[in-house]
Amino acid sequence: MMTVETIGRVRHAFLVKGKGIKRIARELRLSRNTVRSIVRGEDTEHRYRRRDQPLPQLGAFSASLDAMLEENAGRVKRDRLTFQRIYEALRLEGYQGGYDAVRRYGRSWERRHAANAADAYVPLTFAPGEAYQFDWSHECVVIDGVTTMAKVAHMRLCHSRMPFLRAYPREAQEMVFDAHERAFAFFKGACQRGIYDNMKTAVDAVFVGKERAFNRRFMQLMSHHLVEPTACSPAAGWEKGQVENQVGTLRDRFFTPRLKFKTYEELNAWLLDRCIAYARAQPHPEFKDQTVFAAFEAERAALIPYRGPFDGFHATTVSVSKTCLVRFDTNKYSVMAKAVGRPVDVHAYADRIVIRQDGEFVGEHLRRFGKGQVIYDPWHYVPVLARKPGALRNGAPFKEWVLPSSIERVRRKLKGSDDGDRQMVKILTAVLTDGLQAVEAACAESLEAGVASADVILNALARRQQPDAAQPILTPERLALTIAPLADCARYDRLRPMPLEAVHGAA
Repeated sequence: MMTVETIGRVRHAFLVKGKGIKRIARELRLSRNTVRSIVRGEDTEHRYRRRDQPLPQLGAFSASLDAMLEENAGRVKRDRLTFQRIYEALRLEGYQGGYDAVRRYGRSWERRHAANAADAYVPLTFAPGEAYQFDWSHECVVIDGVTTMAKVAHMRLCHSRMPFLRAYPREAQEMVFDAHERAFAFFKGACQRGIYDNMKTAVDAVFVGKERAFNRRFMQLMSHHLVEPTACSPAAGWEKGQVENQVGTLRDRFFTPRLKFKTYEELNAWLLDRCIAYARAQPHPEFKDQTVFAAFEAERAALIPYRGPFDGFHATTVSVSKTCLVRFDTNKYSVMAKAVGRPVDVHAYADRIVIRQDGEFVGEHLRRFGKGQVIYDPWHYVPVLARKPGALRNGAPFKEWVLPSSIERVRRKLKGSDDGDRQMVKILTAVLTDGLQAVEAACAESLEAGVASADVILNALARRQQPDAAQPILTPERLALTIAPLADCARYDRLRPMPLEAVHGAA
């Protein structure tokens, strides 16, 4: 066997000691042809290379196997077949050989095509404030004891590599708006250009090359912050490689082991602290003498100054049911009773929804992300109670209604009387015109007097609304009279006409 040591001994004996081929062959017990091939070549290592691989069973099916392997390579990774499945498919075509031959052939085919498909990339560099990259990741977390898949928005400044993360229950357009707002507020500015993939919340249509039809609301966001959006080529994640790398790196550092928080607000506060701590400790990959946070502080001067919040909502038009409810995102929300019968516009934000009709506000609620929930605001139904006071006792919106203490005490006192519901409705209706604070003060005054009656409370409200007595007007000193007028009523006697008798007598 020609090992590296044997080749070295042959070359040393021939080239240094000057021994002949015949002698070397005899001493090392090698054939003369072997010694001759060593001394005539320059190789110091011998590798056996098979010139032709016989495929006695597989040869007739190699074309079919090549087609299967090529088709399999074109699928997404999770949908690719294993070699065992390919072997079973080949058996259906009449192949009688073993699985191992198919596996070896498949491995060899993958190595050849991997070498041909290897890509090379050009390292990119960005000026301060030139660009940022944005992407989403899905992370498994525990929120309020429930395991859920959080959608995490990632933004990264390309020059300083400063990261920003924020988690949401959904990956909707209003979450995109909120993530940008909070990131720009944190950075205290925005870059000239934003680099995105072709996410549906931003891109409506992908054309040839880099041409894109961006969503109208997304372009409003970009215009507000003076950012030029740039979309990557489809399936070309390397065009925003920094944020792609951030997703993998921070997943290992931040989300392992699995995070547990009570609310998304607590999770996001923790993520922001972790981003700052990570940036302060992480050396910058280009500026070795700086941390990421130091490079970020230097880059801030080159950012476009933060221009204030963008009204980032997603609008949709829905109808109002006769029970003063609108359906949005698998849940129902109440609106003011006056909105019944006509459509309303739901402005969905990341954390709340605002409902308007003809531009007028008719409802606002914290947003819920479960399914089949009904969210009531009892004050929306108070005008209905004026016509149906009996609904106060069993109405769903009023079941767990928490009223101010004095109003609640009046409610408990009136509950036992025959017309207690009707009186309580009068008190609640007064809130719509006089305000909650005034009604609460009137209820407290009535309770101090030992009376719980709607008439007494409404009377107290009326007294509170009476205008105060006018204050006397003080005359400035410079306008005071120097000569006070004298009262002379005889002057009025001279103005009276004289009697006719007096006139004729004088004649």
